[in-house]
Amino acid sequence: MIDIPCVIFAGGKSSRMGEDKALLPFGSFPTLTEYQYSRLSKIFTHVYISCKEKNKFDFAKNDSTIHFIEDLPSLETYAPTIGFLSAFNYLQTSSLFAISVDSPFINKTIIKAIMDADTKNNDATVAKTVNGVQPLCGIYHSSLEIPFQEMQKTDNHKLGFLLKNSKTLYVDFTDEDPFLNLNHPHEYKTALKRI
Repeated sequence: MIDIPCVIFAGGKSSRMGEDKALLPFGSFPTLTEYQYSRLSKIFTHVYISCKEKNKFDFAKNDSTIHFIEDLPSLETYAPTIGFLSAFNYLQTSSLFAISVDSPFINKTIIKAIMDADTKNNDATVAKTVNGVQPLCGIYHSSLEIPFQEMQKTDNHKLGFLLKNSKTLYVDFTDEDPFLNLNHPHEYKTALKRI
């Protein structure tokens, strides 16, 4: 088991999907969030769900073992930067592993490769494929808290900008398949066939 906290980012608007993708059924699970939480809990000792409002997750209402990080009330924007600020504030940790709720095929082999490549000298260690950087698959260190705060103040929420201007180590992966993001209905249908 990996000791670094894992944060599942499930607080997006899902505008391209047309409905909240965090609540879509997946595999044998009533929601994609439950699927991600279940499988990642077998890899990480501590798993958290980052969101705007935890009450939308019915499956966790009577389960005190499932931990949520709700966005700080003062931060109303829908963006991963807000999730990172809230997560670092809540966890008080030196680093965390970030993964999006809509990337259900990122496996332990990928996670371990990123973990093995990371050093304390990095601000972030993230996955990269031929199609580009995968910002919500990687380790972020608390050295980025101040840059995240600056981004929030200037309303700049591009993780790519942050990574480009920080000490970021990119871990290259040749197989694109595990990095399928379920942003659109057709990608969700593809994922359902694969699962």
